[in-house]
Amino acid sequence: MKQSNSRLKMFPNVRILTEAAAMVGLASILYLIKVYQLPQAGSVTAGSMVPILFLALRRGPAIGAFAGGVFGLIQYLSEPFFVHPIQFLLDYPLAIAALGIAGFFSRRLYIGVSLALGARFLCHFLSGVIFFSSYGIPGLNPITYSIVYNIGYLLPELIISLVIIYLLRKKIDYDI
Repeated sequence: MKQSNSRLKMFPNVRILTEAAAMVGLASILYLIKVYQLPQAGSVTAGSMVPILFLALRRGPAIGAFAGGVFGLIQYLSEPFFVHPIQFLLDYPLAIAALGIAGFFSRRLYIGVSLALGARFLCHFLSGVIFFSSYGIPGLNPITYSIVYNIGYLLPELIISLVIIYLLRKKIDYDI
């Protein structure tokens, strides 16, 4: 019996693990509902980041980052594309795991959500500059291209996420 208890210590408890799995599942379903999609990946969804942000705000950055990393892998599986292993890490598990940063700001929801999406932007920005600058407009600086391209979908995602988090904010304080 001791051995099985030591395995459970990886997660605070089964309830939180179940909640994380449910949030990853909900995020995956919302990810399939696209408001619009950019030509070389990146899309505005029906608030697909909100379940991960909500989880991070409720359960902390480690649980949020873990669930975000899993969700990032699911995103990759739904639309598999990568050009380099580092690009894969930046665009999928690391970018979405960065949403766990919101968990550091559970009392300042909007700052936490904004910083988490800022960290996600940074991952996609670096990937864009390093691996996708050839897709840019000829003569346009790769840094400018990556900023404009990634803001094109992450800024609407930020607004959608902030609105939904605003509507759910009272639920975050409850320990269901």
